[in-house]
Amino acid sequence: MDHYDGETNDYRQQEDDWDRDLLLDPAWEKQQRKTFTAWCNSHLRKAGTQIENIEEDFRDGLKLMLLLEVISGERLEKPERGKMRVHKISNVNKALNFITRKGVKLVSIGAEEIVDGNAKMTLGMIWTIILRFAIQDISVEETSAKEGLLLWCQRKTAPYKNVNIQNFHISWKDGLGFCALIHRHRPELIDYGKLRKDDPMTNLNTAFDVAERYLDIPRMLDAEDIISTLRPDEKAVMTYVSCYYHAFSGKQKAETAANRICKVLAVNQDNERLMEDYEKLASDLLEWIRRTIPWLENRVPENTMAAMQQKLEDFRDYRRLHKPPKVQEKCQLEINFNTLQTKLRLSNRPAFMPSEGKMVSDISNAWSGLEGAEKGYEEWLLNEIRRLERLDHLAEKFRQKATIHEGWTAGKEDMLQQKDFETASLSEIKALLKKHEAFESDLAAHQDRVEQIAAIAQELNELDYYDSPSVNARCQRICDLWDSLGALTQKRSEALQRTEKLLETIDQLYLEFAKRAAPFNNWMEGAMEDLQDTFIVHTIEEIQGLTAAHEQFKATLPEADKERQAILGIHNEITKIVQTYHVNMAGTNPYTTITPQTINAKWEKVRQLVPQRDQALVEEHARQQNNERLRRQFASQANVIGPWIQTKMEEIGRISIEMHGTLETQLTQLRQYEKNIVNYKPKIDQLEGDHQLIQEALIFDNRHTNYTMEHIRVGWEQLLTTIARTINEIENQILTRDAKGISQDQMNEFRASFNHFDRDHSGTLGAEEFKACLISLGFDMANDTQSEAEFSRIMSVVDPNRLGLVTFQAFIDFMSRETADTDTADQVMASFKVLAGDKNYILPEELRRELPPDQAEYCIARMAPYSGRDGVPGALDYMSFSTALYGESDL
Repeated sequence: MDHYDGETNDYRQQEDDWDRDLLLDPAWEKQQRKTFTAWCNSHLRKAGTQIENIEEDFRDGLKLMLLLEVISGERLEKPERGKMRVHKISNVNKALNFITRKGVKLVSIGAEEIVDGNAKMTLGMIWTIILRFAIQDISVEETSAKEGLLLWCQRKTAPYKNVNIQNFHISWKDGLGFCALIHRHRPELIDYGKLRKDDPMTNLNTAFDVAERYLDIPRMLDAEDIISTLRPDEKAVMTYVSCYYHAFSGKQKAETAANRICKVLAVNQDNERLMEDYEKLASDLLEWIRRTIPWLENRVPENTMAAMQQKLEDFRDYRRLHKPPKVQEKCQLEINFNTLQTKLRLSNRPAFMPSEGKMVSDISNAWSGLEGAEKGYEEWLLNEIRRLERLDHLAEKFRQKATIHEGWTAGKEDMLQQKDFETASLSEIKALLKKHEAFESDLAAHQDRVEQIAAIAQELNELDYYDSPSVNARCQRICDLWDSLGALTQKRSEALQRTEKLLETIDQLYLEFAKRAAPFNNWMEGAMEDLQDTFIVHTIEEIQGLTAAHEQFKATLPEADKERQAILGIHNEITKIVQTYHVNMAGTNPYTTITPQTINAKWEKVRQLVPQRDQALVEEHARQQNNERLRRQFASQANVIGPWIQTKMEEIGRISIEMHGTLETQLTQLRQYEKNIVNYKPKIDQLEGDHQLIQEALIFDNRHTNYTMEHIRVGWEQLLTTIARTINEIENQILTRDAKGISQDQMNEFRASFNHFDRDHSGTLGAEEFKACLISLGFDMANDTQSEAEFSRIMSVVDPNRLGLVTFQAFIDFMSRETADTDTADQVMASFKVLAGDKNYILPEELRRELPPDQAEYCIARMAPYSGRDGVPGALDYMSFSTALYGESDL
């Protein structure tokens, strides 16, 4: 910890010295600038970039962060891509914070100075980075950093004459120190014996050229600067010498490792001949691993997603097809090795030691390396696919934004170069100014999109997008056009403002004309519209209202003519002023499209339409009078026919319900009613004729009556239907009475009971009303299960359609059946005995003999389903006979 703090204090002391040095000798700044720039580029070229001006190229912080990532091997925070000062300061602060986290205290170096391009502060920062990452880790014989580097130089150059390294400035001026270091490690590169101390220029250039050509050390110093400076810049020399240290120390380590491998191979050479089988199998496996690992470690990305997908598919084929056999070979190799060792041990021979790199453990390690590379390769493939997806997304985003922007800018240059304002009116000039202001706002709003397009293009370049040239070219076209639009916008704004001042005087004259002409023109257009409007009226009152309104309109025409003359006078005044002052008017009045010709033409049209409207109103008044006559004529008849139909309906209903006289009397009375109704038909026909006239006149309402022709038709049809149905019911009652032998008193009793329970006089009884009627007639309808079943049976007889209603005819049929059941059964038995004689059945031949032919055949056909009783073909017993004649429900 103490050593670490000491290093931090050294940085502060060195920075103080560095500040004073710059103030004393500005020439050192030139040396440092060149050296530090070359040192930075030696690392930045690994990332495919470089700097030209050290204080300018690090201002946005992007290349500074990239430099730190290259020399440290670590990833810094994601940089800001904006062009604003705050983005640059943020990036530089991220770099400075990273340096601070590495144990370096930065004194008097802030992000603002770097962003502002302060050369002194920028050089100081780079020197701090060089100390931390290039010099601090140098360690020689318990000395480190600057002292360690100086000791290393002294040890390496000690054998050389005329070389005495005591510092990092004047000790290197003659160039022999640099040549000695190169010769010590690579004697084939320099003929040191031919060098002279009195020729420093040759010595320095020789060292710099050889180091650059063969050692990959860039030229960081100029021989002229070192020779011409009394005391070369220590930091520049130290930076350059540190590159020698790193170049040679790495080579020495490689040579040591190579020597160690050679020794191991020499020891195992004899054993390899005895272990050919093992060695061959191990070699093949290792060779396969050796060939496979570079393939797995190949991180050269493809440009398209399809190519990367193919790589992923190749990798899957490797896992599925190529690797499994090698797994078997590895397993067999281990088995062979164990078997070989067992045989050597049993024969008291030394254990078999495979050659370096071919031991079982080495193969396992190589296999682990293979699997590690395999894992890394798969991760890289997936990451690269995600990167390509990101690139495709960015490229598509760039294309979309560029297309939108290009679509927006299309035609903008031509628009800005138009000379339309030269012949424009004041209102057009003001409109053009407002439009131009809106365009300027729109232009400013699109600044963000242009910056976004540039930022996306920059990111695509940084991510090494394969089609970056076309992206850059398109981005450049967009930026160039953007600059052009800005210049043209400013030029057009100035021209519009000059033209506006010239037209403001004339504008007031046009405005007064427009204010008076517009409402008058609207009045004339409204008048023409009203005069030509097709009116639709239905009453005499409506046409009278339209006529009154028209008369009021005609009364306003003199005043309107005065207004017309005043408006034309304003236009004449405008014409006089334009002619007097020779004003160049490019168009008509900007405030209105109305001209004096328009006003005069419309006024003349209004004058022509007034008498035409008068004639139309007179004609419509006559038509409405005729329609009113038709309404009254129809209403006078409908108001008589409608009540007459209603009265007849009520009278027919009373006849069918009341019990005045016999059924024959009621039937006679109803037929008389029917005759009277039929005789009323001509009046209905006459009303139909009047209705036809109303329809032809397109009359849709009639306030003189509530009856329509449809009401009359429906009522008439109902009247005819009701009288016919009522007559039919009376006839059916007469047939029932005669067939069942019901007396008139019984019929009256049945009608009285039915009417008593028909409380709503609807002519029908509900289920409960019918049940009460039966109880009143002596039927046993107690509230028990048997009685309910009996009532249900009765309802099925009188209401077969299950409507829940019982008509009087069904009631009469039921009552007559109930009354006559006993007599009918006796008659049937007597008839059967006469026909059967001594037998218990009758035959069809007996029916043909006793009955008329047509009745006999009808009776035989009806009895056919019940014949064949008692084993005699066609025979009918009593039950079959009675069922065939009267049905099972009757007897």
